[in-house]
Order: sequence, then structure tokens, then C-alpha cells
Amino acid sequence: VELFVYTLLGLLAALACCDLFVGVSNDASNFLNSAVGSRTAPFWVILAVASVGVILGATFSSGMMEIAKTGVFVPEMLSFKEVMVIFCAVMVTDVLLLNTFNSLGLPTSTTVSIVFELLGGTIAVACWKIWANGYPLTDLGLYVNSGKALGLVLNRKLYILLIMGILASVVIAFFTGLILQYFLRLLFTFSYEKIYRWLGGTLGGIALTSILYFLVVKGARGASFMHPEWIEWIETHTSIILISSFAFFTVIFQALILFFRMNIFPVIILAGTFALAFAFAGNDLVNFVGVPVAAMDSVMLWKAQPGMDPGMMMGGLRDVKVTPTVILGASGLIMCLTLWFSKKAHRVIQTAVNLSSATRG
Repeated sequence: VELFVYTLLGLLAALACCDLFVGVSNDASNFLNSAVGSRTAPFWVILAVASVGVILGATFSSGMMEIAKTGVFVPEMLSFKEVMVIFCAVMVTDVLLLNTFNSLGLPTSTTVSIVFELLGGTIAVACWKIWANGYPLTDLGLYVNSGKALGLVLNRKLYILLIMGILASVVIAFFTGLILQYFLRLLFTFSYEKIYRWLGGTLGGIALTSILYFLVVKGARGASFMHPEWIEWIETHTSIILISSFAFFTVIFQALILFFRMNIFPVIILAGTFALAFAFAGNDLVNFVGVPVAAMDSVMLWKAQPGMDPGMMMGGLRDVKVTPTVILGASGLIMCLTLWFSKKAHRVIQTAVNLSSATRG
């Protein structure tokens, strides 16, 4: 049994590498389009900046991994062998699904994919368990997270919430971008040189301080290497950090504009690319390796139990909070190599840029 479990874990690790490859190929367009489409810098420079963001962002994603462990199914209701079946089914499905979309040059949501794959796997195992034990079908909601809220509607509300969340994020992103771009264009279009000369540094200071806030202040809790006292210090001195950062960036950018006539917008775009790559790795890494990491944690819990009973319930997954930095760093490295060498990733980027272009080609 132990040899079989380790073989299964090795298969999941191999699938995780494949999933990282196809997942990054799919999502690369999300954080590279702006820099590539605006021709801010040579393609290799954009990739280098994004690679640094991916590597750093990967180490900040430890706190997100619990989504794969407890975010969709209720671990107390499932045994070790049942969660391993779910994890294997999810990984195989995810690799095939994303690879199909990438081969067609079409981007898709890796978050939606992994959530619904986990949901589908959980419902399938729960149905089999209910049928085998003669439980009422109304118990199906007990196996899915927030089962009490689902009541007797058999997951209908969960589907509605997931779909509404996806649609709401699209609408919010659209109107936020629309409003910000409208006012920025209104500000700079009619007296570009004059306004840029005196307000460009302030705009740059706001942009980089905002990026610093979301990456460091808000993202510190998810870092696998952060000590609790460091996080507490950052939260205590957040105002000082932000004010100092704004003053520093504003002075530097304004000096570059006034004395060197430098265009700071490429710097802001590259900083935004770094931030998007950082956020992508920190948020979406769970979509690629969250399931194998959850499987590894399940195996560790199973081995720690006397007798190593395959029927042990997996409530202990709720207590596993930290993912080893080595795993996160290795995952980030695979993601970076994919950015540089995947022709599928470059095809998806080109497709997205062409679709948003005002001219052909």
C-alpha cells in the first residue's frame, strides 16, 4: 500500500509540472499583454521583469494553498483514499483541459478550471459514497464546503455564487479600468508636456506606492519565509512605509523628469508587469500545484497515523497551513522557464495582443 501511495504521489508531482507548463502558457497573456502591446521594452526585458515577479510571487503563495485542501470539499467527511482519488482526477482533467485550450491559442481561467474540477470530483466521490452506504441524497451538500448553507438545494447556491463571483470580477475590472483610463487620458491628453512635467512624478509615486502596498503590506501574510514578528512590524508601521515610499518615488521621478527629461511611463508599465506577475504567481500557483501539495500533506497525515489506515478521515488537513519554500521556489522556476521557452505561451500572448490591437498584425 505504501509503495502504491508513493507512486501515486510521484504521478501527481509529474502532473503538477505539466500543469505548471500548460497553466503558465495559458495565463502568461494576463500579465504580459500591456507591456508587450505597448512595446515598452524589448521582449526579453519584459520576460526578465516578469520572471523576477513570478519567482518572488511564488514564495508569497503559501497561505493560498489551503484552498485546495478545504476550500471546496469538507475534509472531515472524506477518507484518505477518497481525497487521493479526487486529487488524481482533478490533476489529469486540468492538464488535458488547459492543454486543449492552449493548443487552440485560447486563454481560459485556471481558477475557474481548478475550482469546478475539485467541485466535480468531490460530488462524484460523494455520490458514490452515498450510494454505497445507502445515505439519503440530501446528504450530498454535507461533503461540499458551506454545506449547511446549501441545505436541500444540492449545491445550486454554490454554483450561483461561484458564477456570480466570476462575473462580478469581470464587471468590476471593466468599470475600474474604464474610469481610471478616462481620467488619466483627460488629464494628460490636452496639455501633455506641461502636465507631465509637473505632475508626472506624483503619478509615478502614486503608482509605485500602490504596487508596494499590495505586494508587500497586503502580501506579507502569505509568504512562507515571513516570521510573525516581521508581519506585525509591517502592519504596525504601514502608514510610515507608505508615506515614505510615496515621498521617495515622487522625488526620484520628478527629478528624472525635470533634469533628465526621462519618460517614466515605461518604468511604471514594467513595475506593473512585475506586480501582475507577482500577483499571478502568488494567487494562481495554487491552481497548478495546490492539489499535489494537498496530496502530499494528506500522505504525511496518513503516515503519521498508527497503522496507516486508508480509511482515516482527513480533518487534519485544516491544521496544515505552511507550504515548504523549496516547493514554492521550484514551482516558480518551472513557471519562469515556461515563460521563456513555451511557444504555446507566446502564441496565446500574440492572440491576445492582436485582439486588442487597433490595427491588424
